[in-house]
Amino acid sequence: MLRAFAALAEAGSVTAAGAALGVTHAAISQQIRALEAHLGVALVERRGRSVQLTDAGEELGAAVSGGFALIGDAVARITGQGEGRPVQITTTPMFAAYWLMPRLAGFRQRFPEVELMLNPSPHLVPLTPGGVDIAIRHGAGNWPGVETELLVPSEYVIVAAPELVEGRKIAEPQDLLDLPWLQELGTNEVDDWLASHGVTEARARLHSHLPGNFVLEAARRGEGLAATTRALIEEDIAAGTLKVLFSRDTMNEGYHIVTRPGPLRPPAAKLKKWLRAQKSSAD
Repeated sequence: MLRAFAALAEAGSVTAAGAALGVTHAAISQQIRALEAHLGVALVERRGRSVQLTDAGEELGAAVSGGFALIGDAVARITGQGEGRPVQITTTPMFAAYWLMPRLAGFRQRFPEVELMLNPSPHLVPLTPGGVDIAIRHGAGNWPGVETELLVPSEYVIVAAPELVEGRKIAEPQDLLDLPWLQELGTNEVDDWLASHGVTEARARLHSHLPGNFVLEAARRGEGLAATTRALIEEDIAAGTLKVLFSRDTMNEGYHIVTRPGPLRPPAAKLKKWLRAQKSSAD
């Protein structure tokens, strides 16, 4: 029952959970109903053909997913499986291009025996046994079911080339609506930022959707406003190529090292230790 529920929590649908376990969706539904009856609490809300986890379901889902991940990791360590597998790390394309990639040569020199596989993606790639070992994500670090460690404190900022906003009075977010915006492919960060500042009735005039590693290049050329993090543009701010227009003014957020609960396999542990060293050298 717990395995069926863990598959549902991870996959997000009964059909996908059944496919992941090689059983029918009816079998998954039967197992979920049996688990709810055993616990005496509703774990999912059924809405037509879709389901959504309740608060209790979210809590149990994080616990069982973490538990099965720990079991998988323990089996791999005991049997020696996966030791030759590359260490997989995922982060946003922008962070990969402007923070991680310039430093990876140092990792390769220090640990030439460790093979790396970098997956730049704007999406939250799940951490699963046999898959991604380490993620670097931006936020407050309070994600359920994972272990987090602050790597780079960094606030969220809206920036532009000085010539793009020259002569403009910019006092509030509404003053930016008639300017072009640059947005990372696969995200809604511009509209999300405007909504967080009470701008819900209007939408920015123009969005250019670009891969994350191209957004700052276009911003430097004056092609539009960009949403990014201060840690990636400190040199631009100092040089005057980019100007911060708005910020969240909080250091409770930043880029975090994110892993599954429990010990990492040795090659991944070497990468995590090296990342910590980069944090120490930047302090």
